[in-house]
Amino acid sequence: MGFYQNYILPHVINLAMRNRDLLPYRERALSAAEGRALEIGIGSGLNLPFYSPRTSEILGLEPSPRLIAMAERAASGSSMPVSLIEGSAEAIPLDTASIDTVVTTWTLCSIPAASKALAEMRRVLRPGGQLLFVEHGLSPESNVRKWQDRLTPVWKRIGGGCHLNRPISKLIEDAGFSIWQMDVGYAKGPKPMTYMYAGRAKP
Repeated sequence: MGFYQNYILPHVINLAMRNRDLLPYRERALSAAEGRALEIGIGSGLNLPFYSPRTSEILGLEPSPRLIAMAERAASGSSMPVSLIEGSAEAIPLDTASIDTVVTTWTLCSIPAASKALAEMRRVLRPGGQLLFVEHGLSPESNVRKWQDRLTPVWKRIGGGCHLNRPISKLIEDAGFSIWQMDVGYAKGPKPMTYMYAGRAKP
């Protein structure tokens, strides 16, 4: 899996995330960003054009060197300062209470220790900061959930650790966040892969 993970998967992720049906989710989420923003799993930098003008600085955290190289090209055209950090969301290399906005888009599904990562996001957020999230995860329909459970073991292998069945809102709340705005529902595509959670939370 090393060659696939290091050389093929980054391009697969970049291509999949360019789906035009995802643009409205990006636009809504990033329009609320402000201050010093940390994007978890910045990938190839597809969110960069959508950040609010109220954002003063963007820090992009990403474990894949190849995706960071792609994000560097995207960052070169950004109108605001962008710094890219190679690292893990389970151990964010930033000071406590140093971030105004944390952004996570289609990322919590693939972080091995999602609860630990969310605890780190909460740590780096300042009092009064916000978590902006767009994620796919566990469906409320039992038949869809059964398929999510069946498919996840195989999907993880080809999708960079992506889980189809993570209970996103519960994970966020269990990490000590208070969700104060959230929209849920299916996007276009197969139901096991497209149940979306999009919202805002406070630490």
